[in-house]
Amino acid sequence: MNLKSIFTVALTILIFNFSSAQEYSISADEILKATFEQAKLENKNVMVMFHASWCGWCQKLDASLNDESTKELFDKNYVIAHLVVLESATKKYLENKGAETILNKYGGEKQGVPYLLIFDQDKNLLADSKMVENEFVLKGLGNNMGCPGTDEEVAAFSYKLKETSNLNDEELVIIEARFKLNNPN
Repeated sequence: MNLKSIFTVALTILIFNFSSAQEYSISADEILKATFEQAKLENKNVMVMFHASWCGWCQKLDASLNDESTKELFDKNYVIAHLVVLESATKKYLENKGAETILNKYGGEKQGVPYLLIFDQDKNLLADSKMVENEFVLKGLGNNMGCPGTDEEVAAFSYKLKETSNLNDEELVIIEARFKLNNPN
């Protein structure tokens, strides 16, 4: 076998193995099933975060949820699930099968990412990440607050957290302060 043939075979095997490994992301149904089971065991609500690898605001939201000042507060109130959607053509393998259908079912099809949903343990929707100007509604028809950062977004997010958790006012102030660091202004 000449060098060119060996290179071609090696490259073919490498591409096949790489693409095969990429086809096996966990389905949204599997992730949510495990998440709701954990929520029932721990008597918590479920926060679902739709995100994509290219999304800088998604990374900011994750950083805010996992910050040392807020992580414990979120962990004691929610089981958080991440569902990958809206990936670029070269990274579609990262998407969780069925996640985009769930995103669309709950009004997120034109909202972008990150997009949040909060459910009780019995899978009843309690809140989404839409907000209506000057009105902090649990299930609004407004725009996605994405990763809260502005005063209005943070206030709406805080309201939704208060309505869907056992967070007290002092804890909400801590969360609000951390999320206001996301404001680019």
